[in-house]
Amino acid sequence: MYGESSIRKVELETGKILQIYNLPERYYGEGITIYKDTIIQLTLENETGFIYDKNTFELIRDFQYTSEGWGITHNESSIIMSDGTSTLRLLDPATMKTTGRIKVSDNGVPVTMINELEYVKGKIYANIWKKDKIAIIEPDGQVSGWIDLKGLLDRQKYGNTSEVLNGIAYDDRTGRLFVTGKLWPVIFEIDKGLIKSAIQR
Repeated sequence: MYGESSIRKVELETGKILQIYNLPERYYGEGITIYKDTIIQLTLENETGFIYDKNTFELIRDFQYTSEGWGITHNESSIIMSDGTSTLRLLDPATMKTTGRIKVSDNGVPVTMINELEYVKGKIYANIWKKDKIAIIEPDGQVSGWIDLKGLLDRQKYGNTSEVLNGIAYDDRTGRLFVTGKLWPVIFEIDKGLIKSAIQR
């Protein structure tokens, strides 16, 4: 939200905030990715992104793009960003300029409203805005599977928030996958068997 956006280092087991940087109120913070020793962050409508030092959260520089900013991740060679359409944009990590695009579709049908992104073992995992599922996207843009997370949040237990599934994080050291939602008070770890069956669909 405007005036409520921040980046945080959080203790996973307890949710305790260990470190925080609050964005100026004129920015609506969106997706982040950790790239080498930096954190790269998008903003929703300002067409401005920020690059921070990963350890100190010190702002290193900003960069510009011509679209809304939704989700962001990276592979070995490119930063990958979404803007709510069915097309993912590839950016040069040094210049943050567009170098290519990936059109995303499922059996020939464009997949729109692509939101938060995470790169997992050569595939792009993507939240679809207002859908309780995650698309598994191949490098050529074809969706090879879905992870269905309908009913994941017990709204009676955790509060009747209307906000949606919107957050994916992957620990490549352990293979653990985490998801959460906008303004959700909890983070969930997804069972590896569910991911395997989704890919095999």
